Amino acid sequence: MSDQKRDRPWLMRTYAGHSTASDSNALYRKNLAKGQTGLSVAFDLPTQTGYDSDHILARGEVGRVGVPVGHVGDMRTLFDGIPLEQTNTSMTINATAMWLLALYQVVAEEQGADIAKLTGTTQNDIVKEYLSRGTHVFPPGPSVRLITDMIAYTVGNIPKWNPINICSYHLQEAGATPVQEIAYAMCTAISVLDAVRDSGQVPAERMGEVVARISFFVNAGVRFVEEMCKMRAFAQLWEKVTLERYGIQDAKQRRFRYGVQVNSLGLTEAQPENNVQRIVLEMLAVTLSKDARARAVQLPAWNEALGLPRPWDQQWSLRIQQVLAYESDLLEYGDIFNGSEVIEAKTAELLAGAEAEIAKVLEMGGVIPAVESGYLKSNLVSSHAARRARIESGEDKIVGVNCFDTTEESPLTADLDTAIMVVDPASEQSVLSALHTWREGRDEAAVQVALEQLKATALTTDNLMPATLACARAGVTTGEWSFALRDVFGEYRAPTGVGGAPVAVAAEPGGELAAVREAVAATAAELGAGKLRLLVGKPGLDGHSNGAEQIAVRARDAGFEVVYQGIRLTPEQIVSAAVAEDVHCVGLSILSGAHPELVPDVLHRLRRAGVEDVPVIVGGIIPAADGEALKAAGVAAVFTPKDFGITTIIGRIVDEIRLANRLQPWAAAPTTATS
Repeated sequence: MSDQKRDRPWLMRTYAGHSTASDSNALYRKNLAKGQTGLSVAFDLPTQTGYDSDHILARGEVGRVGVPVGHVGDMRTLFDGIPLEQTNTSMTINATAMWLLALYQVVAEEQGADIAKLTGTTQNDIVKEYLSRGTHVFPPGPSVRLITDMIAYTVGNIPKWNPINICSYHLQEAGATPVQEIAYAMCTAISVLDAVRDSGQVPAERMGEVVARISFFVNAGVRFVEEMCKMRAFAQLWEKVTLERYGIQDAKQRRFRYGVQVNSLGLTEAQPENNVQRIVLEMLAVTLSKDARARAVQLPAWNEALGLPRPWDQQWSLRIQQVLAYESDLLEYGDIFNGSEVIEAKTAELLAGAEAEIAKVLEMGGVIPAVESGYLKSNLVSSHAARRARIESGEDKIVGVNCFDTTEESPLTADLDTAIMVVDPASEQSVLSALHTWREGRDEAAVQVALEQLKATALTTDNLMPATLACARAGVTTGEWSFALRDVFGEYRAPTGVGGAPVAVAAEPGGELAAVREAVAATAAELGAGKLRLLVGKPGLDGHSNGAEQIAVRARDAGFEVVYQGIRLTPEQIVSAAVAEDVHCVGLSILSGAHPELVPDVLHRLRRAGVEDVPVIVGGIIPAADGEALKAAGVAAVFTPKDFGITTIIGRIVDEIRLANRLQPWAAAPTTATS
């Protein structure tokens, strides 16, 4: 036993929320009773993107990937019986972060809490939404204003709250290398701090308090030595930036504070039991090094590549953390890597690479111009394409996917229908009914006054938080708050990055891509078309566009003309585009679980438009039973994460186009998944 006093463990969370506020409240109470030490709220996509549950775009998405919160009554129910003054709550919310924080504050006040004692985090990083996750609403300028106003408000009124969680997690999911993850997250932090400083809302002598409340949310991949060095480089860079750029003298205020969710992208549908050891290794990356240890950790469950984890699966992930923290001796020692030449050299290499990339972005005028120009998105799409190509070629090995794929039948997935949690479709109807009851029971005149005041404030430079709190107290809904600001600020469609991505896989003679290109060209000629046209569509509110972008890039490289208009489209818009562009195939990508409603709607609208010979293919997190149901409804092919060969998928698309047009199968079509 070490003589050193044992360190206090990090905050332990599970990312949770589903169906309704009352269902999620029951889940939170259970998790806290199991020893979880903080809450991490997952909101559904309508809440994240500023729509009420009864909006056309919300159909099929209500309560699926998180909890719907439409007004202060829902927030009240969500935290019923949970004393907010004593609870550390992380809210994964970005475009509507100000609104959710206002609802949280109002409920805390109703509980009798001193809001100055509230602790927790609003993610509130809009930059990575433009680049990866797609839950942005407003253009960059107004979005930065909302963030700035929140930071100024919390420093003055909720001083223990982290108003922003600079989030590199989704950058890695979108393809970022460790260097890009560090660099782009740090560029976001610099832009935010510059905006707060330049707004005049916080006196210069209090900027240290602002810096002290900036936290980070990072991704830890399975290359855990490199990932640990990444965190050490992050900490060193933050120390340098806050001291040199902002002159923060207090070492405590300069401390690099971060939470982590380990890499969901690396979890596999094939042999999903392997995900358990991946999760453990990824957790070690952010806990082993004391000098760069996470302050909060939430782990995904082993079955997240299959669907929504059950409470038992989340408990397993919590127990993984507890075994490390309480049974091992990790917390009894100082940093066990100090003095390691290997670790120091790798850390220095990552630091140098990140500083060079930061300089490039700052030369462009900072992170916002780099977003608007498409520079950052193109870089991420390119990095992701290169990573996918390494997996397909076998250069990067994924156990159970592209190597060691022979397997015994897994008892964990013997009954797939019970291996994940399924949201009851009836819960959406109950949410809609409750929303209508809420609207009928409130003071409509007070609502309109609050919304007009919000719009009037948005037209000035005044802080928007007081007007937002007034809306929360008046009973305004999530959609009403965001549409009032949409009226003033407008909406934003971020660059897709697809057009600027270079070719990731060479079409070598005799290789798979060359064969697929030949099939594409020949099929186009047989159909009398200049090029085969593929529409890649993302119906509903799911903004995880990485897979759709990779299909679009590879289809382009195979000779398709690709129609890809980005995220957040209604089935009606997708069908209109398919008809207008006279496409040969429609590819739909949905990862939110809304496929049972949205895909049949697209099929129905295509048939109604008289489009009979255009195959529809679907990709996403789709349980096997759902996949069979979609095929029975008329879907030509369903692809899930186990279909890792993108070129093979493009070849399958050509086959489906030929089949739909009554052409002979392509004789030279590839039959293997090798590149």
